[in-house]
Amino acid sequence: MARPRKFDETHALTAAMETFWRRGYEATSTRDLSDSTGLGQSSLYNAFGDKRELYLRALRRYYETYTAEQTALLARPGPVKDRLRDLMVHAIDADLSDPDASGCFSINASVEKADSDDDVREEVSRHFTAVEQTLAEAIARGQRSGEISRERSARTLARHFLSTYYGLRVLARIQKDRNALISIVESAVSAL
Repeated sequence: MARPRKFDETHALTAAMETFWRRGYEATSTRDLSDSTGLGQSSLYNAFGDKRELYLRALRRYYETYTAEQTALLARPGPVKDRLRDLMVHAIDADLSDPDASGCFSINASVEKADSDDDVREEVSRHFTAVEQTLAEAIARGQRSGEISRERSARTLARHFLSTYYGLRVLARIQKDRNALISIVESAVSAL
């Protein structure tokens, strides 16, 4: 008879996600994961599989938490431009308050692993696609209400805005001047 698990799987997975997020896939050792989750190496791999599988599960956990938070912010009621501004300002404030300058886990995974691992690419693509789809829906609502120009399609505007948003997330890792970053937000929102 198998022994029941005596740990909080969600807590351990969140701890592993934060470790990969801070350190990256390659720089994260099994010992780092054991230390952060509080699980011995054999327990860690019995629960989650190998390091790569744990990384993929960590990306899924990020999707369930942070990506879901982004899409929920975009889907809430109110003026569309306010929601778009809030999305970017929230990211700036999160990035600037992070002493490790970890940035966005999806972007980090895209840069580090997506070109060499099809499963990572698929997982990161799921994140980007969900945000793009929610952006396009919000922008389309703004176009219907007259808040946003109809000169370009909602999908085109969403992709443009998304590239600015992700560029801002990268820039915030090195640019610590909040006012400079906010000026990018205001420019992006006013361009709609």
